[in-house]
Amino acid sequence: MLLIYNEKTNPYFNLAMEEYLLKNFNEDMFILWRNETSVIVGKNQNTLSEINLDYIKENSIPVVRRQSGGGAVFHDLGNINFTFISNDNNNFNNFESFTNPIIEILKTLNINAEFSGRNDLLIDGCKFSGNAQYNYKNKVMHHGTLLFSSQISDLSNALKVKPIKFKDKSIKSVKARVTNISKHLKVPMDILEFKDVIMDYLYKTNTDTKYYTLSELDIININKLVEEKYNTWDWNFGHSPKYALYNELKYPGGNV
Repeated sequence: MLLIYNEKTNPYFNLAMEEYLLKNFNEDMFILWRNETSVIVGKNQNTLSEINLDYIKENSIPVVRRQSGGGAVFHDLGNINFTFISNDNNNFNNFESFTNPIIEILKTLNINAEFSGRNDLLIDGCKFSGNAQYNYKNKVMHHGTLLFSSQISDLSNALKVKPIKFKDKSIKSVKARVTNISKHLKVPMDILEFKDVIMDYLYKTNTDTKYYTLSELDIININKLVEEKYNTWDWNFGHSPKYALYNELKYPGGNV
């Protein structure tokens, strides 16, 4: 298994990186990465119905669509993203097999986490990780968030929907109680130290693992995918499913 510690924090690049690695490498992979402040929406979502557009514009927050389904999530540098790419697509929809290493890593730090529902990880009943998957040919890509020291208030503001009602068949994000991993640590550490803990654990507990660094050619190809797809309005907004829009305004003469 290739272990990739990606230090780039551009959300357009990182989402393109996932697709590039999935479609151009034959090895199993584990990737750690972080995004600058951004909103990442599921492949089947209506982007406009998931975000607080005014807040997004005021704060110049990128909105990027990912390959996998599921709900919209808020990323910042206090959140770590992890990605497994497996050549065994029998693990598709088996979320526990990919999240179990995270639970085991937290146990080494004296934190008891649990898998809940279909794709969440909880500490003391509060969510710190959401997960999603994408199937490509005989491969499965599983990725998840790990809230470590995220700004929870920004998360709520970015995903708070204005009182304009969208009616469509897309998947709606579930607003759940969330927590940061750092609040539960017995011995304080920063997020980069925590990233090292994760990577060291995967290296020591898996056979035939080796570190891989993106080559110059990899980066060129990923940036090309950014330009052609991930940094385009068509992919991030225009790809939304068909929907009906309802809005009501009150005027002195009556409601319209």
